[in-house]
Amino acid sequence: MSLNVSLPPELESRVRAHVASGMFGSASEVIREALRLFESYQSVQGAALAALKLDIAQGLADREAGRVAPLDIEAIKAKGRKALAARRQG
Repeated sequence: MSLNVSLPPELESRVRAHVASGMFGSASEVIREALRLFESYQSVQGAALAALKLDIAQGLADREAGRVAPLDIEAIKAKGRKALAARRQG
């Protein structure tokens, strides 16, 4: 299959630079590799989104089941300051 595509000058320059580097034998190889990387990226993004959705669902289930407590920011800060002071003394 043959396909002609138009690229903006900056992308054309990058494709030519990759070929000139010797890393790729042709512009077609550069584009094929770019598409493979794009598909891999989409796969990773899809997996990350699925994991995030599971985490959100778990958090909502924990809230519904009463397994969460309000966050006391001042207590967290005090604990951190105490730990920092102890580290500076020791």
